[in-house]
Amino acid sequence: MTGSAAFVANGRLDILAANTLGRALHSPMFDDPRQPANFARFQFLDPRSRDFYQDWEGAATITAALLRAEAGRRPHDTHLRELVGELSTVSDEFRARWAAHDVRIHHGGAKQFHHPVVGTLDLGYCTLDLPAEDRSDLRLTIYTAAPGSASEDGLKVLASWAATQTSSSAAGQAAPAADQP
Repeated sequence: MTGSAAFVANGRLDILAANTLGRALHSPMFDDPRQPANFARFQFLDPRSRDFYQDWEGAATITAALLRAEAGRRPHDTHLRELVGELSTVSDEFRARWAAHDVRIHHGGAKQFHHPVVGTLDLGYCTLDLPAEDRSDLRLTIYTAAPGSASEDGLKVLASWAATQTSSSAAGQAAPAADQP
C-alpha cells in the first residue's frame, strides 16, 4: 500500500506499525525515539499538535473519548491507567475532556491536517478492527485522498519526501560500516 497512509494502533493510541507514508504523515509524532509514537501524548503534550490538526479542539475531544471507550473495554489495563494519569496531571485540556465522560468509537470519516512539509491535507479515513488471537485492541487505519485533488498531490509529495528521508537514513547507517576495517 503505497498511495495511502496506513498505521496500526492499539487502544492506548500507540502507533505500533506504519507504512512509509503513514509514518511520513505522522512524522511529528516520531521525533522522540525514547518514546513510542502516541496520538494522545502528541495531542495533549506537544504544542505542535495545535498546528498539525486543523480542528485541534475536535481532534482533542475525539482523542479523549477514544481513550474513555478503551478504559471501559479494558478497566484493568495498567498502561492505559498510567497514560490517563500522565495526561490528567500535565494537561488541563485533557483533564476537562476526560471529566466529560464522552465515549467514542469511530471507523471512518474525514480529517484535515496541516503537515509541516506539504501543508494542508484533506483526507478520508477508514479504521478496521484487526482480529488477533491474543489481542482485541488492534486497529488498522488507512488515510486516502480524493483522486485528482490537491491532497492527493500532497500525499505524492509527502511520499517522495519520505523516500528521501529513508534513503538519507540508510546512507547514514551504511557509511560507518564502510569505514570499518
